[in-house]
Amino acid sequence: MTEILSYIHWNVDPEIFHLGRLSVRWYGLLFASGFLIGYYIGEKMFKWEKVNPKWLDSLFMYLIIATIIGARLGHVFFYGWEDYSKNPIEIIKVWEGGLASHGGALGILVAMILFSWLVSKRSILWVLDRVVVPTALVAAMIRTGNLMNSEIYGVETSLPWGFFFDRNGETVAKHPTQIYEALCYLIGFGTLMYMYWKTKAKDKPGMLLGVFFIIVFVSRFLIEFIKEDQELFEEGMALNMGQWLSIPFIIGGLWLLIRAINRPLKIYQNSSEKSE
Repeated sequence: MTEILSYIHWNVDPEIFHLGRLSVRWYGLLFASGFLIGYYIGEKMFKWEKVNPKWLDSLFMYLIIATIIGARLGHVFFYGWEDYSKNPIEIIKVWEGGLASHGGALGILVAMILFSWLVSKRSILWVLDRVVVPTALVAAMIRTGNLMNSEIYGVETSLPWGFFFDRNGETVAKHPTQIYEALCYLIGFGTLMYMYWKTKAKDKPGMLLGVFFIIVFVSRFLIEFIKEDQELFEEGMALNMGQWLSIPFIIGGLWLLIRAINRPLKIYQNSSEKSE
């Protein structure tokens, strides 16, 4: 079995099909599917809590726009500003690749603050505690998309499940870190779903958000040790950019979790919202 697993050659075409200039790729399909499934989960949550259903469409649009813009700007400023500053027009070419998950997380935070002020009129923690549940699943699907693109993988490994990324001309097996991260995010999704539906965690402001930050960014921090550098400037760094950017989220997650544990339950009233 070890000998068989030692020869995993990965050469999947990232494009599913194309019609003229229109190209349907695995990454885009998985990205979009994650949001559609997330919408379905959010709809179930809102019905269960008897929340104004009109909020969901607004929330969905805020999330899509914030994720794309935040992830793009995160890549530009965290990883590639030296190049993009010389040719700013390249920043808008999202279709050519280049999204950073930390930037996406910051974009979502900003968007949810605006959503809280302008739409829900509720605490930012109420919004984020619900948003992060499907977001963990979306993150897993995005990493699966990275696998289909043969990108963002790890360093050389002798482990039996190492991948030869043939499309990139790799001649040695590498850690399939996209799979490692996707599995961690799926565990996070399962944990958050259980906490939301089977416990009173949703009534402890910040608890679900804190658990999300801890699971996602601790996983990201640890997996980065066996991931290839994304940019040349990371070579020789004790901690790479992804790890430095993960630390504030981990600290924030711990603070939110401890804060939520030590505070009383907060039961939200919904009667006035049903008639809106």
